[in-house]
Amino acid sequence: MSFAENLKKLRKARGLTQAELAEKIGLNKRAVIYYEAGGHYPKKHETYQKIAEVLGCTTDDLLTENDRFISEAGSRYGSRGRKQAEEAVNTLSGLFAGGELSERDRDAVAKAIQEAYWYAKEHNRKYIPFHFKDEE
Repeated sequence: MSFAENLKKLRKARGLTQAELAEKIGLNKRAVIYYEAGGHYPKKHETYQKIAEVLGCTTDDLLTENDRFISEAGSRYGSRGRKQAEEAVNTLSGLFAGGELSERDRDAVAKAIQEAYWYAKEHNRKYIPFHFKDEE
């Protein structure tokens, strides 16, 4: 399940409307609507924590491995990193569509591609905007 599906399922299980959830986490209703529609993610890790707290779950219950990868890429490298990570995940999903790989093998390939992404990002630091570089 995706972040959007998990969020919607957990919200409904708690008997909350989108407006009620939004109010409890300090966002507007439109943000929750976008999250549940898919393709949009909270920009701050604290938002995930607030959502999990209100829904009585952990952030791991909300996010898939791909969601965590995309979120971390956005946190580390901004919107450009998030977009690149989303493209990598979408390409990877296309590779597996109708494939014959076992779930374990698919996870191994996905992990290898994510590691390649992080490796490339670290070794191309000179191209990262200054405000996204770690303080050294």
